[in-house]
Amino acid sequence: MVSKLWRSVMDSDKNALLNLPRSVRFQIMFYLSAMWSLLFCVSFGIMIWAPAYMIAHVAILLIGIFGTGWIFRITNET
Repeated sequence: MVSKLWRSVMDSDKNALLNLPRSVRFQIMFYLSAMWSLLFCVSFGIMIWAPAYMIAHVAILLIGIFGTGWIFRITNET
C-alpha cells in the first residue's frame, strides 16, 4: 500500500502529470522537490530554534501537502 501511494506521487509515469510532455513533467517535479526541500528545512529550523511554535511546523507541512495536491489537480484538469 505504501509503495502504491509513493508511486502515485513520485513516479512521473503514474502520477497526475502523466498527460504532460516529458520536459514539463521534469520541470514540475523539480520545482516540487525544491519546494519540499525548502519546507522541510524551514520546518526543521522551527523545531530546533523555536519548539514552542509547533503549530507553525504543522502549518508548513500542510502547505506542502495541499500545494502538491493543488499542482496535481491543476495539471490533471488540462
